[in-house]
Amino acid sequence: MSTRPLLGAATQDETLVLRPGGSWTAANAATLEHLVNRVSPQVRETQKLKIDMADVRELDTLGAWLLERMSRGASEAGHAALVVGVAGRYEGLVEDVRQVNRRKPPSLPVQNPVLARLETVGRSTFGAAEDVSVFLQMLGALSSACLGVLQRPRSLRFKSLVYHLYQVGWRAIPIIALVTFLIGAIIAQQGIFHFRKFGAESYVVDLVGILVLREIGVLIVAIMVAGRSGSAYTAELGSMKMREEIDALSTMGLDPVEVLILPRIVALVLALPILAFIGSMAALYGGGLVAWFYGGMSPAIFLARLHEAVSVTHFEVGIIKAPFMALVIGIVASSEGLRVKGSAESLGKQTTISVVKSIFLVIVLDGAFAVFFASIGM
Repeated sequence: MSTRPLLGAATQDETLVLRPGGSWTAANAATLEHLVNRVSPQVRETQKLKIDMADVRELDTLGAWLLERMSRGASEAGHAALVVGVAGRYEGLVEDVRQVNRRKPPSLPVQNPVLARLETVGRSTFGAAEDVSVFLQMLGALSSACLGVLQRPRSLRFKSLVYHLYQVGWRAIPIIALVTFLIGAIIAQQGIFHFRKFGAESYVVDLVGILVLREIGVLIVAIMVAGRSGSAYTAELGSMKMREEIDALSTMGLDPVEVLILPRIVALVLALPILAFIGSMAALYGGGLVAWFYGGMSPAIFLARLHEAVSVTHFEVGIIKAPFMALVIGIVASSEGLRVKGSAESLGKQTTISVVKSIFLVIVLDGAFAVFFASIGM
């Protein structure tokens, strides 16, 4: 029959003697915790600890661990700890508990910082090479699918193409127009503010016109499309990969690139130039309004100056870049979607990677085009 747990404490010649008694089992867990907490300050302060278990009538793993915890705490503090009076039937349990968590975790080897840096550079290089390989593989598969569609025009999923064109193009017009309008207005306001110091407010038209038509218009639109549509493509294809729908298409004898990826990328290539044109016009409109209300330049003067400052070449430079940016965004978004594993964490990770890579490549591509057009005099 179980008895009430007890824990007596007495000091003898600088030695704290603890005498547990009664039932030290899980049924009395709350009482045992209270008893142990009550004597813990004395255990921390004593120079020697002795635990006499002669009066313990019942003992299980919980009780043995509480006693071992007091003994181990004294030992770790550099004090002597001794356990005596253990009944024969409990010696094995006490010894097993005493061996728990005795091994120290292995210390990590100290790595040379130079070698660690070289390893990081090597892994980054290997990862970049893998990304380039995945990009080229997707580009090759997309080219093969395009050739197949040219040979068999009816194999093109026209309904899917129209649907994605509606999602990527038509539904993106409001946010694209709003953001580019604000950017054009901000550029004009800052230009007027600084040019006014030199009495050259009229040159703000050159600034807004050339900057918007050649660079900012298409670049901002491409970045927004990468964040809006590119992430959606990655999430959609990644969800299909998680549900094994893409494997099911392959089992049915259908090419996933032709069925799922080609309509999306074609819609993106068709929509981005249109969105870039709308965004450029909205930015010019925003710049014209700021020049009128903030700079005192009438719309007629703004349009006349804009006609003198910009040419069709500037417009062509911006529009030519749009399909290539759309192709890069589509390939990166699709390839990252197909790299999703079977977890929601992987889906979120690949979606984030897709957006970051797309924006980075769009900016790099814009810089490469800027150098190219400057070298040929455009």
